[in-house]
Amino acid sequence: MQHYIEEYNRYIEITGYKNITFQKAETFLKTHRKQTTQQTDIQFFDAQLIASPKHLYFAVLNALQAFQNKTNTAKSIAMETMLYASAKRQIQKAIECLGIKAQTQTLAIIIIAKEQKHTEDTLRTLTEYIGTNPDETVLEMTKEKETKIHQTFQITHTELETTADNKSKTVDLVIERVALLATQI
Repeated sequence: MQHYIEEYNRYIEITGYKNITFQKAETFLKTHRKQTTQQTDIQFFDAQLIASPKHLYFAVLNALQAFQNKTNTAKSIAMETMLYASAKRQIQKAIECLGIKAQTQTLAIIIIAKEQKHTEDTLRTLTEYIGTNPDETVLEMTKEKETKIHQTFQITHTELETTADNKSKTVDLVIERVALLATQI
């Protein structure tokens, strides 16, 4: 799913993949890091801990805002997005929380670039490398994911009870944590 954020002049691709191997994802990042740092930022997440595409979208928005305001912690927009998506201030803790691991089988990705062509080219290259088409269903909320997300983001039963009664309670609470990170300077 591609978005254009006019305020920051950035194109963002948010998607995912099923049945990936950690080795392929890790190798892709290592072999393409120089290329991607020139024109695009790319970040991988364990899709089992991503509440929805909105979760990543708001993480990217907050990361771009941090860079614009010069309040960023990380040196790259991709890593700053990881910090916001995980609602953690420390890079190592953010990676431990939402980063891909050896057992990761569903991958969520964000690609950020100033030109639409660069996001499309990076997505095409990644898709060819992984050998499977993107599958955004890995970003959707499931009961299994919801339980893991509650544990990861320390969402309490009380919070869930006091949140407006809608299907996206968990998503709303995760996005709230993403937004609150900006206040924890």
